[in-house]
Amino acid sequence: MSTSNPARDELHRIAVHVVARTRIEATGRFSLRVTPGGFGTPDVGPDGRRVRVSGANLVVESDAVGAPAVRATAIPGASLAQLAGFAGVDLSEGIDVGHDTPPLGDVDAPITLDPAAAIELADWYGYTATVLDRVVAALSPHATPTLPRLWPEHFDVAVEAQATSERRVNLGGSPGDGSSDEPYLYVGPWTADRPGDAEFWNASYGALRTRSQLATDPAGAVEAGVAFLLDGYTRLR
Repeated sequence: MSTSNPARDELHRIAVHVVARTRIEATGRFSLRVTPGGFGTPDVGPDGRRVRVSGANLVVESDAVGAPAVRATAIPGASLAQLAGFAGVDLSEGIDVGHDTPPLGDVDAPITLDPAAAIELADWYGYTATVLDRVVAALSPHATPTLPRLWPEHFDVAVEAQATSERRVNLGGSPGDGSSDEPYLYVGPWTADRPGDAEFWNASYGALRTRSQLATDPAGAVEAGVAFLLDGYTRLR
């Protein structure tokens, strides 16, 4: 991410090198999910094992028959190496989730993380998940949307949908990056097409609306977010 936000950047680093690494080591896949209080893996084994971030805590869960368990440890003050040990992953193996993969950094340095900022980021992911749930339900069967996934490379949550046979589009939300330091929802066509009012398409990759813009809508932030994403999708139909 080109715009510095200490809490977001630290959680991005943990998302890639601890949480996504858990899924990579178990399955070879790395996409994540929005989970209670933040983000985490889907089940990564027959015992229902999951690793997730909830606020400023790293949580490891298991639904093993006869031995279900939940363990949690605080992120602030811990090192990346300690968090990796808690999650049971190996930091010595390099991983690459795309060109925005954050550097591993000093794995022994204590992590500084504002718990309030971590909860704020989790709230944004929760909002985005709610909006995408409503959007997917409103799309026609032709759209064949994917399930919402949190991509550790860009640290955003998105679905893919088919607008026409030639046009596919990403609909999602980011906690902030080089496009906007403020969290935002976005419409990202896979093609160069930008149909209709040119003012709608206000980003190099498509269109975005920031959290503050959505919050001022009289219809409410969720309704505004759903309307924005569906508007972008409809323009591409």
